[in-house]
Amino acid sequence: MPAPYPPEFRRRAVDQARKPGASVAQVAKDLGISESGLRRWMAQADVDAGRKEGLSTHEREELVRLRRENRRLEMELEITKRAAALFAKENVLPNEVPAGL
Repeated sequence: MPAPYPPEFRRRAVDQARKPGASVAQVAKDLGISESGLRRWMAQADVDAGRKEGLSTHEREELVRLRRENRRLEMELEITKRAAALFAKENVLPNEVPAGL
């Protein structure tokens, strides 16, 4: 799902909100975004800049990618297990070995 606002817009909004004398509520209202959303962007910018503990934007993206890949691999493994069980059931060797082998 793409982000509703581009990164450049978010960066500029955070920069405006951090100007001396600027109110987060007023900047959010002027830009037509929610105040809580702007505060989240500011907190994430602090994490990305290393001023605050947490997962950076890059780390979050990597985590999402790895979780998706993990789900896909788990599904592939489950399909492989079921297929192996099905083939094992269908290909049961007879007890007697034919003469000449």
